[in-house]
Amino acid sequence: MPINLEKERLEILKRYRKLLRTAKPFLKDDDAKQIKKAFLISAEAHKEMRRKSGEPYIYHPLAVAQICVEEIGLGTTSIVSALLHDVVEDTDTTLVDIEKDFGSKIASIIDGLTKISGTFEYGTSQQAENFRKMLLTLSDDIRVILIKLADRLHNMRTLSSMAKEKQLKIASETIYLYAPLAHRLGLNAIKTELEDLGLKYTEPEAFKEIANKLTVNKRNRESFVDHFIRPIKKSLDELHLNYTIKGRPKSIYSIYNKIKSSNTPFDKIYDLFAVRVVIDVPLEREKADCWEVYSIVTDHYRPNPSRLKDWVSTPKSNGYESLHTTVMSLPYGNDKEGRWVEVQIRTKRMDEIAEKGVAAHFKYKGTDTRTSQAFESWLSQVREALETNDKSQSAVELVDDIKNSLYHEEVFVFTPKGKLVVLQVGSTALDFAFDIHSEVGAKCIGAKVGGKLVPLSHKLSNGDQIEILTSSKQKPSEDWLRIVTTTKAKARIKDFIKEENKSHVIKGRDMIEHRLKILGYPSLTLEITNQLRAYYNAKDANDLFYRFGKGYVAIEQLKHWKSDKEMHERKQAEKAIQVPIVDNKSFTKEMKRVQHDRKDADILLIGEDMDKVDYTLAKCCNPISGDDVFGFVTINEGIKIHRTNCPNSPELLSRHGDRVIKAQWASQIAMSFVVDLVIRGIDRVGLVNDVTRVISNELKVNITALNIGVKDGLFEGRISLMIQDTDHLVALVGELERVAGVIEVAREE
Repeated sequence: MPINLEKERLEILKRYRKLLRTAKPFLKDDDAKQIKKAFLISAEAHKEMRRKSGEPYIYHPLAVAQICVEEIGLGTTSIVSALLHDVVEDTDTTLVDIEKDFGSKIASIIDGLTKISGTFEYGTSQQAENFRKMLLTLSDDIRVILIKLADRLHNMRTLSSMAKEKQLKIASETIYLYAPLAHRLGLNAIKTELEDLGLKYTEPEAFKEIANKLTVNKRNRESFVDHFIRPIKKSLDELHLNYTIKGRPKSIYSIYNKIKSSNTPFDKIYDLFAVRVVIDVPLEREKADCWEVYSIVTDHYRPNPSRLKDWVSTPKSNGYESLHTTVMSLPYGNDKEGRWVEVQIRTKRMDEIAEKGVAAHFKYKGTDTRTSQAFESWLSQVREALETNDKSQSAVELVDDIKNSLYHEEVFVFTPKGKLVVLQVGSTALDFAFDIHSEVGAKCIGAKVGGKLVPLSHKLSNGDQIEILTSSKQKPSEDWLRIVTTTKAKARIKDFIKEENKSHVIKGRDMIEHRLKILGYPSLTLEITNQLRAYYNAKDANDLFYRFGKGYVAIEQLKHWKSDKEMHERKQAEKAIQVPIVDNKSFTKEMKRVQHDRKDADILLIGEDMDKVDYTLAKCCNPISGDDVFGFVTINEGIKIHRTNCPNSPELLSRHGDRVIKAQWASQIAMSFVVDLVIRGIDRVGLVNDVTRVISNELKVNITALNIGVKDGLFEGRISLMIQDTDHLVALVGELERVAGVIEVAREE
């Protein structure tokens, strides 16, 4: 299709003018000139570039800038940075050029947004390194992360034009890292959309099924909401409050998670939506008026006392404020009984913070110290974790530590003097001690909660008042890492342990060097160190030396490593072709050399390439012929083939995307695969006989294992079978579902 350059030019101008119109209310002095200058530089830099969809590349920075203004609420500095965010990475323009034209602040933001290039060691991931680099900018300018989230949101909205394997990697990374980060920064609307779009590409069938069902039920849902809110509206009108009230459906991702976690079918999920009441009142009346609205709601409907959540009195650490209650509705329509409905009550200010997150939080900063303190508390924890992090901890480990703090709810506890401390749910007395001060944590031997002595591992509850007991003889130990939950406590404990263990590391290295000389190796090279790390499953060189120095691994074990190494080298030498297990790039290069002119030389063909590449089928998901799969290059076990919907795939794709390779089944593959099926139904005499007869006699399928249990008239069985491919599996499941009494047949995940 021919490109109409004039039409594209007009469309670019149209999008640029829309950006200026949206930003106009807060533009000052020469802001418009700065935005225009950034737009012209970006347009010129990207003029020869196009996106995968075929559109001009400039559409992307314009869209990112639009999201920053319209959906996050950022200002001129962010607009300029968003327009220029890919210029340094993709063109000849340098950070020096940016600083000269726009100043050091914008240059610093763009530096944070520019991806890291180069090679990475084993155990690291380019995605994790990029994520770590963004987090490091928290101490300077949080707008880096907000712009990155806008960038990721637009990429997810336009992901359909990418290749399938790229879609899977980007979507998995989004669910694993970026959606939790948006949640912690209070960007609820963006977090929800990122999760839904992530699910759309990682589990397309489940996404489509839930979306269709929500569409079908939309009219009934709207009718129910109208009926439910009618009496509430009448009472609010009598108070002459300025308010809005509406029903909001749950996100597709949260419905999917509920179906998966509680094994509940869609039709049995009753809290598919929440009713939100937003009142517009002055700041000094917010708390009292929210509770008055709560009183009105509970006058009309019976509340569930255990489901009241008061984030008005004590905001979440991301600044979120709202009153949540769950009430029982009256029977309506085809419902013979009422259903539980969540009602959210908040003010207009709280609603803006809930939807636009940290950007709105800074807009209102100074008007509400509780919100500021809560958010700043979490921010300072992340900064501390980053500042204390040293090079011995990989980016993956650091990101994992911080990610663990992203989604958690909070627990509110107090010091003996009544000072409020906010920790994540699951925190222990030891977490509390480290939150007070690092030295208090390091010397902690126990605690008193409500005057009662409790151990370090005691989990804290809302309202607990904690007194920490210390001893000068106490020292942190590795066992403490299993007790604590917070990122701050983990970082501090690791610091203390590292300091304590330096002598063991030095001793272990000396021991290994001495023994290697006896075994015929003149020195401890980096290559040998990496081989030993892999052999003993050590996370890094210091961990390896520490294990030997501490005596966890006997020095005599090195002779076993030597013999295993020599045996492995003999086996490798026997292979005609050896593909080095390094990464996707190395694999692709070697395969193209081996396959010569084959068009799909960069794809691992399962069933044909066994003589060229060392690969196995992953046991965590048991892929079979016909499944959508990918290859994952492991450190010392060759290539593992995983299903794209494997429970481990989001982590593998997001943390180690550089080690993922394309894979597909050969067109003519004659293999049998073990598949585990779960069969549920109503028990009757002869049921097991009928099931096994269908499998063995009618379909000629071999059963390798069978385990069926019966309880209260219901049966559940797990059967392991030898299957040829997905078509064979579908046919088998269809036949089993026809057996009288069988309700559900599913492949076990």
